[in-house]
Amino acid sequence: MRYRRRIQVEFNHCDPAGIVFYPRYFEMLNSVIENFFAEVLAYPFARIHVEERCSVPTVQIDAGFRAPSRLGEMLEFALEVQHVGRSSARLAQRASAGGQQRLHCVSTLVWVTPEGRAAPWPEAIRRKMTAFMEACDGA
Repeated sequence: MRYRRRIQVEFNHCDPAGIVFYPRYFEMLNSVIENFFAEVLAYPFARIHVEERCSVPTVQIDAGFRAPSRLGEMLEFALEVQHVGRSSARLAQRASAGGQQRLHCVSTLVWVTPEGRAAPWPEAIRRKMTAFMEACDGA
């Protein structure tokens, strides 16, 4: 089981050649993570950032771009949880279109308190992320 989300390549994602300008992929990757938190973990970013005044910044990212994506294409993103630590989590994502891989990315997120310090994941997030990771391992 992986979390999946489709994103259509829009004009605002593209450079003058009509292909995705690579920084826009990072916006799409973050959108997938934000929706994963809301839909799978039932812990939306509005709760994290506004209500609890915490954050989940990306502290490391490793991305590889395999082929260009073009205006109008539908990208299929797949996210899996690779590791859940005390205050960090490693997420892997792949994006493809028409069966062709376009992008792969591994990112590390950290739970940060309002004071700007790393802290353990809230139990509700840890439990659901761990269950999701185990379900992916079994799939």
